[in-house]
Amino acid sequence: MVIDSLVVAEKDSVAKAIAKYLAQGNVGVKRINGVKTYWFMRNNQQWVSIGLRGHIMNIDFPEELNRWHSIEPSKLFDAEPVLTIRDENINYVKALMSLGATAKVVYLALDADSEGEAIAYEAMFVVRNVNPGAIFRRVLFSAVTRDEITKAFNSPTSLNPGLAKRVFTRMILDLTLGAVFTRALTLSVEKYDNKVLPRGSFLSYGPCQTPVLNLVVQRALERENFKPEKYYTLHITVDANGKELTLNHDGTFKDRQEATKVLELVRGSGKARVVVANYKEDTIEPPVPLDTVELERRASRFLNIRPKAALDIAEELYRHGYISYPRTETTIYPQSLNLRQVLLNLTRGEYGTYAKALLDGYLKPTRGDTDDGAHPPIYPTKGATRQEILRYFKNERYWKIYDLVVRHFLATLSPSARVERQKIVAEVAGHRFETNGLRIIDKGYLVIYPFESPEERVLPRLRLGDELRIVKAWIEERETEPPPYLSESELLRLMRKYGIGTDATMQDHIHTNIVRGYFKVRNKQCIPTPLGKAVISTLSKVGSELIDPWFRSRMEKSLMEISKGTLKPNDVLLTFKDESRKIYSKFMERQNEVAMELIKALKASLNKRKINKK
Repeated sequence: MVIDSLVVAEKDSVAKAIAKYLAQGNVGVKRINGVKTYWFMRNNQQWVSIGLRGHIMNIDFPEELNRWHSIEPSKLFDAEPVLTIRDENINYVKALMSLGATAKVVYLALDADSEGEAIAYEAMFVVRNVNPGAIFRRVLFSAVTRDEITKAFNSPTSLNPGLAKRVFTRMILDLTLGAVFTRALTLSVEKYDNKVLPRGSFLSYGPCQTPVLNLVVQRALERENFKPEKYYTLHITVDANGKELTLNHDGTFKDRQEATKVLELVRGSGKARVVVANYKEDTIEPPVPLDTVELERRASRFLNIRPKAALDIAEELYRHGYISYPRTETTIYPQSLNLRQVLLNLTRGEYGTYAKALLDGYLKPTRGDTDDGAHPPIYPTKGATRQEILRYFKNERYWKIYDLVVRHFLATLSPSARVERQKIVAEVAGHRFETNGLRIIDKGYLVIYPFESPEERVLPRLRLGDELRIVKAWIEERETEPPPYLSESELLRLMRKYGIGTDATMQDHIHTNIVRGYFKVRNKQCIPTPLGKAVISTLSKVGSELIDPWFRSRMEKSLMEISKGTLKPNDVLLTFKDESRKIYSKFMERQNEVAMELIKALKASLNKRKINKK
């Protein structure tokens, strides 16, 4: 049967929604090679929509190079990777070939980002093999809603080869560097002790994964090498118009005797005189529109939901039409986004009353400073109640992420919070004691966004020159504290700073380290394991560039130049492969030392697991 138009989407749920919104009549469902396809008529023509499962192809080395023990790892620098069909996607490729063989026009409706562009090229490659005459069109949308889908198909565009080349070049670099150094680490250990690694396991290196591990390890080493120092603080409690108020000395003391001398002076004085009494109104600004990394950071901080889980949930909410596309680096609402319509949609949700109140006023959204040119910030596309989300997804975390997106969007359209920042400084015997307070005057956006609500501590109203009776004065002995382990939220911020990964992959690099046993997350903190520390220690001695976040940052900047057309893929590949060859040579010169340190860490890890099992 001849198909007039074939639509290829990234997931089944999106393919189904596209059919629903474009169909002029009923939608039929047929299974082709076990894959659901959606058949419908539009403008008296036969359309079919199919959803894939992300990438249908891998970049891999030819089969003969995948024999670890017979191929010297450095040979992979010269190898030419090939495109292979992923085993789990063979049925999808067969279905695509079957449908594409007679399709006149193929609409590539993959996600509108660089990864989606690469998948679009994979789909085009499959269809062209069976139908060289097919016409290909690209459709881009940021929300799975009727308006967005209809608009996208009414104005299709062309594929962007620069984006796809960037993705495929990154995949080749990641495959090559990852394979070379993963094999080098693993084979070095096996050479000196072939029983320390469990059968089928390996020590992995990744051009993004390992610099992320390095950030975690360096903070942990700072913490472990920290030497606490004692110091002393001085405090007084005064009677402030019948209310007891505690003030702290504006300095610290390294010597207890010095602190005691001041304490005696203070006790001898008996009174404190107010020299500063500030009560100043200030504003707390609402957050800027939500991008991917900030969604992951806030999900971790406010909801205790891991970044990978947060993005996975957000993508499901997007595919079912509840929020816009969650992979975005934009923090500015585009003029094309009808904010009033979004609010109107939300009047039918959990915060309908709040949305209606905003609709009654003038909308002035907050504004960030980044725009990826592809997608708007994350915003809700449908109003929903908690009960509806729970009934549909049957998981509380889906409601929490949806709720965060809705509240964040409403906050960006809300007025600032107004607070009074308070400060009192009192002088005693030539020494100053101070305290700070805060009073909330108007909650503003904090009504809908309580996550950022400051702690209110209201000070009594005092005036300059007021004399306050000292009720109590005392010394506290303290120790300087080490820096905390990196939180996932802070780790994501650092990854963005150094350009490690993309907004779509950052959480995956964290997850990979956890799966490999290189660090764990406990109470939102990233804590490296002895094995993770050993990997960083050994690589720092033989190839510090491999773990340096700036190495990956330089790589990402070069890859961006491919998108712009100012660098060719081969130029980028040659540059970073040549640098990596030199590092590999240094690695092999110290192979024995590297292996011994890793074996020691592996044995320690194995013994610890045995003890824990007992």
